[in-house]
Amino acid sequence: MMMNIKQLGLGCMSMCRKNAEKSTRTIHYALDAGINFFNTGEFYRAGESEIIVGEALKNIPRDKYFLSVKFGVLPAPDGSIYGLDVNPFNIKAHLTYSLKRLGLDYVDLYQPARMDLAYPVEEIVGEMSKLVDAGYIKNIGLTQIDEETLRRANKIHKIHTVELRYSLAEREYEKNNLINVAKELGINILLFGVLAHGLFNDNIFDGKVNHSLPSGFLAEENFSENLKLLRELKKVADKKSTTLSKLATAYAFAKFPFASSLIGTTSAEHLQEAIDALEINLSAADIEEIEKAFPEEKLRGQGMPKFICKNGKLVR
Repeated sequence: MMMNIKQLGLGCMSMCRKNAEKSTRTIHYALDAGINFFNTGEFYRAGESEIIVGEALKNIPRDKYFLSVKFGVLPAPDGSIYGLDVNPFNIKAHLTYSLKRLGLDYVDLYQPARMDLAYPVEEIVGEMSKLVDAGYIKNIGLTQIDEETLRRANKIHKIHTVELRYSLAEREYEKNNLINVAKELGINILLFGVLAHGLFNDNIFDGKVNHSLPSGFLAEENFSENLKLLRELKKVADKKSTTLSKLATAYAFAKFPFASSLIGTTSAEHLQEAIDALEINLSAADIEEIEKAFPEEKLRGQGMPKFICKNGKLVR
């Protein structure tokens, strides 16, 4: 299998003023490697990510990159999330602020970070389609939705991309029909969280835990058992002469070779690890061995919360 760099996109959630120089280097490293898909959001670091991404891409020809922007999440000063604003009436304002921070006239892909139970998807996508007609958005995307919602949305306006959380530790989309529906409708699939937000990292054996790792995995009553699973998976990685993170990334590539995956990082070295993972070939037998070593159902603790909202407020 030949390496397909188009399977990779750079997630810019952690980019901010404090790491601006490092983040800029990573964006340019990605471009030099042939990666041209970048994902940011108005709420990533309360807008700082958009500023850094905009500055890094300022002198890059506009047709040389594809920029995806999420909107709607309501962040608090302490970094927590307290709600969601995807009210159709407000979408134009959200986009306006993003365009100003990015220094751009349009974005290639615009997507609500989640749905709100109070607003039909038809209303949300209908309002976004007006911004497509006006030239401020080139394509519409959706995130973490069900198959019925995707079908309904696609009837209002062609959906370009559906973004889904998927990893060896979170495999719910293997159990429903959403991915098949997306393929049927000709909608691109973009995966995020392929490393389970830091769970699949060799440093975890030394007690170095990623700050974004869901706390449920780390709870005292869960962590020791989860570590046993990771050690079994590490044996498979060792047989492949690779790292835990590269194996987990290669697993996502192998399971969904038609999808792209976001790698969220401010580090060129971390990004290169994901690029290296593209060269790891996993057979059906390898995948079976990986899933046997790390059965999802034995993982203890809750992963990232579902983030369900109604009328802007978190309900679960």
